[in-house]
Amino acid sequence: MKKALILLLLPLLALAGPKETVKIKTSAICEMCKERIEKNLALTKGVAKSDLNLDDKVITVEYDAAKIDAAGIRKAISETGYDADEVKAIAKSYAKLPNCCKKKD
Repeated sequence: MKKALILLLLPLLALAGPKETVKIKTSAICEMCKERIEKNLALTKGVAKSDLNLDDKVITVEYDAAKIDAAGIRKAISETGYDADEVKAIAKSYAKLPNCCKKKD
């Protein structure tokens, strides 16, 4: 029984693309930012996991390179309303963020 299960799952594992990791500097400020970015990335095709460190504002993302690339991840973060390295936040998305998540000028 175990051998049959392994044989059934083996092709699925072969279909999974290579996992890569990228670190991206964000404009996140608080726990709400962290939740919002991580939730949005969890819904992004190809992203396996993400973890935002609020101390240095860097998010570490593990992803399937066959489904998405680092530029696509930066785009997803900017569409959430946050800067992602050199990619600026989409203004319309940024405007919808709570005040605590906006940069203090």
